[in-house]
Amino acid sequence: MILVILGASLEGSVHVLEAWLFCFPRFQEKAREAQNVTVDEVIGAYKQACQKLNCRQIPKLLRQLQEFTDLGHRIDCLDLKGEKLDYKTCEALEEVFKRLQFRVVDLEQTNLDEDGASALFDMIEYYESATHLNISFNKHIGTRGWQAAAHMMRKTSCLQYLDARNTPLLDHSAPFVARALRIRSSLAVLHLENASLSGRPLMLLATALKMNVNLRELYLADNKLNGLQDSAQLGNLLKFNSSLQILDLRNNHVLDSGLAYICEGLKEQKKGLETLVLWNNQLTHTGMAFLGMTLPHTQSLETLNLGHNPIGNEGVRNLKNGLISNRSVLRLGLTSTKLTCEGAVAVAEFIAESPRLLRLDLRENEIKTGGLMALSLALKVNHSLLRLDLDREPKKEAVKSFIETQKALLAEIQNGCKQNFMLAREQEEKEQRLQLSASMPEITVTEPQPEEPGDEPATRAQENGASGPGARPDSDSDSDSEEEEEDDGEEEDGERAEAPCPALVPPSDSLGPGDRSPPGSPSSPTEQRISVSSPGRGHKVFVVTRVESPPERVEPLVPPAPPSPPAPARPPSPPALSSPPPSPALPPAEALCTQDPEVWEPQSGSPLPNGLKPEFALALPPEPPPGPEAKASSCGLEHELSCSKNEKELEELLLEASQESGQETL
Repeated sequence: MILVILGASLEGSVHVLEAWLFCFPRFQEKAREAQNVTVDEVIGAYKQACQKLNCRQIPKLLRQLQEFTDLGHRIDCLDLKGEKLDYKTCEALEEVFKRLQFRVVDLEQTNLDEDGASALFDMIEYYESATHLNISFNKHIGTRGWQAAAHMMRKTSCLQYLDARNTPLLDHSAPFVARALRIRSSLAVLHLENASLSGRPLMLLATALKMNVNLRELYLADNKLNGLQDSAQLGNLLKFNSSLQILDLRNNHVLDSGLAYICEGLKEQKKGLETLVLWNNQLTHTGMAFLGMTLPHTQSLETLNLGHNPIGNEGVRNLKNGLISNRSVLRLGLTSTKLTCEGAVAVAEFIAESPRLLRLDLRENEIKTGGLMALSLALKVNHSLLRLDLDREPKKEAVKSFIETQKALLAEIQNGCKQNFMLAREQEEKEQRLQLSASMPEITVTEPQPEEPGDEPATRAQENGASGPGARPDSDSDSDSEEEEEDDGEEEDGERAEAPCPALVPPSDSLGPGDRSPPGSPSSPTEQRISVSSPGRGHKVFVVTRVESPPERVEPLVPPAPPSPPAPARPPSPPALSSPPPSPALPPAEALCTQDPEVWEPQSGSPLPNGLKPEFALALPPEPPPGPEAKASSCGLEHELSCSKNEKELEELLLEASQESGQETL
């Protein structure tokens, strides 16, 4: 039974929906899927609608339709500015809004009445025809027109910008707009200049906007707002709304009393309001005292425009301390504020103390040589000010030479701003480069590879600070460096097949003059190679090597020789300096046979590589003459030592040298 009732109710709902769609062809049109339309189709449908409604066609509209190309996306603008739109003309426009969507629909000064405005706003709301709508300079919209506009603001999620300048919003129309802004609205920008808002309309609007979190810019110029009730409503709005970023109150009657209310709201603005325009509101030095006490508390205000107010020099002095304490103001407008050189000096003090000020407007003031000199000196200290607007023509002075001085000072001020601009651009480029390379670098530390036993003679020769004049570039030491480079290359993503060893060719940017090792010096055992790969700079690989002074090599402990004859013992081979280093595959005896005996002749006082005293070399038999017999004589060295007459002396020297080298090692 329950299922039967439920099915009947669902069936009845479907019938009701079908009847509703049938009765309203506009909703029936939206229910269909979007179709690909052409320009000819849109123009034909519009002309047919005009004929059906017996209204004139708009030539300006037809010209624009013929120029449209991409109809699948929102078109930039539909401009109907200045065209007179009555009810029938607005109804014919539905054939266009039904098929096309726009970013901007300009209906400025189209002489809309209540019926035409209601029809257009309903179409724009239903078809979501625009994101920016201009209905300014339409004074006869009336209550029903504003009611339809409020419904459009509340229902249309794509509408972000509404310009209603010079369109009166009277007492009986304001509640609809206020309700739309309070409940639900996607508007981010609202222009209501010269909309007769003073009194109850502003109270309703400000009360509704206290709960609005989407509106960012509110323009209320030329509404004759007073310094009592209207300013109090604006102060309350600023206390509760932290989403509003721009508030334009130019050309009203806020006065000093109204500025006090606004300053109370500004103190509560921890974040939110960034621009406050108080241009031409009859503000004096008294109001600047209120504002000067408020500025240290504002943390988000970046632009403050006080132009065309009779502030005077005293007002700037009242404002100076607050501006210095404030760290958020970037742009300050003081155009035509009755300033002279005295006020310019106060402004210069603020410039010198401000690390963030970007623009300052001092046009239409009587600033002469003294004030320009103070501003020029302040710019030599300030490095943030990019634009300082002053009158181009110098002011009249009693001394004619001062006019040339003014011109020179104006040029200095402009040059100072240009220098600050260049510095700011360089800093911005530097920050961009840092952001590109801001990713964390991957750092790998490669421990030194152990030396091979076959490389010991060549390594010892290099430790003694000598290099053979006949050394080949493909010797064992170079091949070892190449092998270490290949190991490092595999760890550095395999991007380098072969590169110079960092120990041999230190990078110029990573080492100081005192840290660089001479070319040809080997890598010390304690050396660590740090390879830094920065993804922000592409696929380049930077190798940073830290070269330290090599520690003293500790020779292995030589056990004391037995007292038996030293016939089996063999003297250590001197390092080969003039001949290529021996191959690691050769046995020790063959390696000895390949050495040149002329090179290692000991000098008095210098220890031998194995730690023995130089006196041991003096006890050796005399050297054979150079020639082919040198190898044979060096190979028979062991036999000659065994047959020496001074066997006991050699034995004592060997024993003494081995004991001393062992003590030094310990």
